[in-house]
Amino acid sequence: MLHNWKPEWGELTESKLREKLVEGGYRVTRYVYPPGTYFGEHTHRIDKKDGVYSGTFKLCMHGEEHVLGPGDFIEVPAGTVHSAEVVGEESVVSFDATRATRFPGKGGP
Repeated sequence: MLHNWKPEWGELTESKLREKLVEGGYRVTRYVYPPGTYFGEHTHRIDKKDGVYSGTFKLCMHGEEHVLGPGDFIEVPAGTVHSAEVVGEESVVSFDATRATRFPGKGGP
């Protein structure tokens, strides 16, 4: 499920985005991906949320493309095949939120 930053959450800041992503018991790690970064189809053994603080990130899953911009985040359930890439010439500041393992299949975190 794709979530967009809501005005009632206040001004988008890194700390506020992090707070939204930790809801539900998630741990958050910050990454910066340069233009041209591409992650081919893969899965994870854990539930994830991918959030974007700046830049544009395209995530494909369930046959659909989701373009995430600042303040957007998307849920990626454990075992879901997906791919992702940086769109455009701006680096993406991304927050990778993960929750405890629940899927015994292959794939990294």
